[in-house]
Amino acid sequence: MLLLTSLAVLAGLTMTCCLCLERRQVRRTVDEYDRRLRSIAPYLGVAALFFLAKRGTHEQSVKLSKAIDWDITAELYAVEGEFVAHLQDIVPEATLEFFSVMYMFGFPFLLVTAPILYFALSSQRHLKELLIAYVFNYLIGAICYTLFIAYGPRNHLSTVDGLMYSFYPQTQDMTAAVSANTDVFPSLHTSLAVVVLLFAWRSRREYPRWLPISSFVAASVVFSTMYLGIHWLLDVVAGIVLGVGSVYAAERIVARAEGDDRVTAPGERDEGIASDASD
Repeated sequence: MLLLTSLAVLAGLTMTCCLCLERRQVRRTVDEYDRRLRSIAPYLGVAALFFLAKRGTHEQSVKLSKAIDWDITAELYAVEGEFVAHLQDIVPEATLEFFSVMYMFGFPFLLVTAPILYFALSSQRHLKELLIAYVFNYLIGAICYTLFIAYGPRNHLSTVDGLMYSFYPQTQDMTAAVSANTDVFPSLHTSLAVVVLLFAWRSRREYPRWLPISSFVAASVVFSTMYLGIHWLLDVVAGIVLGVGSVYAAERIVARAEGDDRVTAPGERDEGIASDASD
């Protein structure tokens, strides 16, 4: 599954770059590789250290979560009831393969493709903010997953089927390797897909084709989390809030780190970066 995921993401990345990048932009990126890498090095370092620390403390986090024993699954169900079950009833079963592909391959495609595209811009501001937004998402997610025990609809309701895991059981080993089955609230698949989508909107002048691609994949990923019985609707709502909040926070963190006291409006920044890209 890891090999298949890597190949699928690589194929999607290659096709997207062919659609979104111009030859002169690629040549310029190669020429300025060292300068751009130095510019984003502190942000890459922060992200790398965080993810290494997160990976190294995963088992301790799971043990602490069990010790706290704050199970909110019943509360989630009490608020939204059988929404996911009804969703599975009305969506045609023929879409199962598509949404499974979106969940397993579309999500990492978004996470990998966005940084590559923004590294190809003359200004690295989008990439710096994107990396901080990624870290912020996983940080808040790690805190919530430690504090709250929450089982998804497929594990809590007999009326909900874990469709992807039932039809493609080999996918369960891969997902289990990176997260516990209680890592439900909020949905990081949703929050990170929203982050990529928001950045695609902000960079729509530089990459007009990236916006419809990321919109389609992000929407499919978010919907798949519920249709496949993995997340509650409330997990998705919380994920959307987290995604929007992380972009807002990342913009201000990077502005302060770069010594930019004035946070520009998205339209103003788009124009500035677009002019850099067209030089």
